[in-house]
Amino acid sequence: METNPVESLQVRQRLETLEERLSPYASRSAQSQGREKPEAPSPLRTAYQRDRDRIIHTNAFRRLKHKTQVFLAPSGDHFVTRLTHTLEVAQVGRTIARALNLNEDLVEAMCYGHDLGHTPFGHLGEETLNQTILKDSLIAHKACVLSTN
Repeated sequence: METNPVESLQVRQRLETLEERLSPYASRSAQSQGREKPEAPSPLRTAYQRDRDRIIHTNAFRRLKHKTQVFLAPSGDHFVTRLTHTLEVAQVGRTIARALNLNEDLVEAMCYGHDLGHTPFGHLGEETLNQTILKDSLIAHKACVLSTN
């Protein structure tokens, strides 16, 4: 029986061992709640690294480059898109996670995903939708149930 040379490197296992040094408050990849669809562990990446990589390779993430972050017209060609904003958030988040000895890969994945699925017109659109939803108690109840699961 041949041994897979990638699996023999035990990269993921070594990364998960390093995570044992994180703060007691940190989430560890090996303790991930799993996936909606079962999948075999990667020999090279932790569960949180796979999550981060999946987000980066989605069409939704790539579309962030076409969405501006603010409505004020900047001078020249220096405007911020949701993509550049998200990259900046991820950099700051990772730095904070490192300072607090938390799981940097998990924080980075959360930062990359934080603007995906944003409503049109940003926070103003979100507020308008919330006000509209609250007018119908049945819809508002469903929204509350979804947000707590």
